[in-house]
Amino acid sequence: MKRVNIAPRPNWQDEMLRIGFDYHSVDGNYWQEDACYVFSEAQIDEIERVTEELHQMYFAATRHVVQTGDYARLGVNDVAAALIESSFKAQEPTLYGRFDLCYDGTNTPKMYEYNADTPTSLFEGSVAQWYWLQARNGELADADQFNSIHERLMVEFKALKGDSPLYFTAVASNEEDYITTRYLQDVAVQAGLDTRFIDIHDIGHRTSDGKFVDLHDAPIRQLFKLYPWEWLVEEDFGKHILGSGTQFIEPAYKLLFSNKALLAVLWELFPNHPNLLPAYLDEGRLSGDFVKKPFFSREGANVSLHTSAGIETTDGIYGKEGHVYQQAHALPTFVNARGQTMHTLIGSWIVGHSAAGIGVREDYTAITKDTSLFVPHVFR
Repeated sequence: MKRVNIAPRPNWQDEMLRIGFDYHSVDGNYWQEDACYVFSEAQIDEIERVTEELHQMYFAATRHVVQTGDYARLGVNDVAAALIESSFKAQEPTLYGRFDLCYDGTNTPKMYEYNADTPTSLFEGSVAQWYWLQARNGELADADQFNSIHERLMVEFKALKGDSPLYFTAVASNEEDYITTRYLQDVAVQAGLDTRFIDIHDIGHRTSDGKFVDLHDAPIRQLFKLYPWEWLVEEDFGKHILGSGTQFIEPAYKLLFSNKALLAVLWELFPNHPNLLPAYLDEGRLSGDFVKKPFFSREGANVSLHTSAGIETTDGIYGKEGHVYQQAHALPTFVNARGQTMHTLIGSWIVGHSAAGIGVREDYTAITKDTSLFVPHVFR
């Protein structure tokens, strides 16, 4: 695994806009055109193996919570618990998720967390870096990319095809969420599904029969939502979900998958697993450097890194739900063309139940967040 400097394409911004990647330069220069990460085939195989094993471990941990009813210490209320149990016992299908892995190409990958409910950076991982590779087929003609995200999504959508339209929803004013949701809708159309898009604020509830409906009062029987489960269950919307007859994608048990408190459950069930970091709900259980994470933090918000050198924190709106304490494990660092030290994280995608590709993020600080940069990758 290495970071390689390459010359940017002279018209790369126009090319990104052409494929619909409108936020390529949000917060300055989100997409990094002047470098790529190069992996070996063996390193990719290791990431793939670890990703699929971790995914199955999350199912085991969720099964444990459902069987024991151990919800309260995980910050899960009664409404959410009922939804989790119903969806898990029904084995409702999962579409996708993204593991955040610490990996330097040599040492054993360590899992930071699982973004299993509303993972973003999907379009850049599936589409943008693939088009980038095709455009670089001169100097990278011998290179491949770990990226079957689009194809695997099509397979999963075909399996979801029913007799009624599949609705897609998000907060339309959020550009990244909107583009991600529209991309997934486009994949579903390619898979042969009848689809609709509706802003989440336009979904209604019909009191006569308990159904969720669109603006034309048509019932919504299947709904992909890029909107956090933990928000839904706290809103008026949430109390109507269980009896609505709507199939949600992602299913409600993903509320547990994406709950960082489950990191502590994983450590209890799989102590000393090589791909896990020690994690507890009690700060006093750890010695040495540690990371304090809210149960439902997103994009690195409200995370604090506690080391002998001090405390590094990020802002945000999370934390009242509780915290998990995870042993610190430093990201590998690489130096960019400007001599700056970059902290590098691997986002490993799972589609259905199979590892499907990676996206590499890097940051000037030790905490990866929504402003962290995206760097394409290849393997040889």
